[in-house]
Amino acid sequence: MLPPKILLDALTAGASRLFNGDTPLPRAEFEAQFKALMQSGFSKLDLVSREEFDSQMVVLARTRARLEALEAKVLELEAKESQPATKQ
Repeated sequence: MLPPKILLDALTAGASRLFNGDTPLPRAEFEAQFKALMQSGFSKLDLVSREEFDSQMVVLARTRARLEALEAKVLELEAKESQPATKQ
């Protein structure tokens, strides 16, 4: 992963070349080149897709729910164990 300053400098230089060209680019070509520039910059970062992030959030929520259920069960068992035994 590149340090943020180096990455931003590289993106800035690429964007400057697009904006300051001698001949103006057609809009579609400009957009395509700008998109390629941004994708190149993002590929150098440690990013995840929205889909991967959302799926990990589902896994995390499920894990938290299971952990809370286990904690409740442990508390219940500990409470039963600490109660004095009744004689019959």
